[in-house]
Amino acid sequence: MMLLPEPVQRLIDAFSRLPGIGPKTASRLTFYLLSSGDDLPETLSEALGELKANITHCSRCFNITTVDHPLCAICRDERRDESLLCVVEEPLDVLALERTAAFDGRYHVLMGALSPIEGIGPEDLRIAELLERVRAGGFKEIILATNPSMEGDATAMYLSRQLQPFGVKVTRLARGLPVGGDLEYADQNTLQRALAGRQSME
Repeated sequence: MMLLPEPVQRLIDAFSRLPGIGPKTASRLTFYLLSSGDDLPETLSEALGELKANITHCSRCFNITTVDHPLCAICRDERRDESLLCVVEEPLDVLALERTAAFDGRYHVLMGALSPIEGIGPEDLRIAELLERVRAGGFKEIILATNPSMEGDATAMYLSRQLQPFGVKVTRLARGLPVGGDLEYADQNTLQRALAGRQSME
């Protein structure tokens, strides 16, 4: 016997499929929408519908864009530095880097990272398209900005080997201690990377 009406249970189940949302949070969100006195449920429903209908991936870098623009806003921006290419795992990583206002080059989104355990190999990512872009020439530096995880490190190592024949400079984002962090709270790997990536004070 189902304790909740089917539409309520379906929404709870749908919310539960989102990353970082467990059954309790899914239930709270559902009942909040249920008791909401404004038009939030309708607005949310319309936004989700538009998301699936109007959003696609950039035909060049695979960042997100609208269906009426095959190229994303960054690829359309002629003021960007054409000689720098930053390789990231997901479109959300582009957003994180853009918020820093410290990078004005181009991007390439892999749409994931290599993970043999999950069955994700090079053919499952946008690696072939990356190599094709680099082969076409024009880039002086490729920045590998994959996540500092086992999968991210493996992906960066693989890409570094694949990019070697093109004779282009390949770099990796520096890693180490966060600003405002204390040494005593840093884990061993973070300290090792901070030591390895130390810089001159000159």
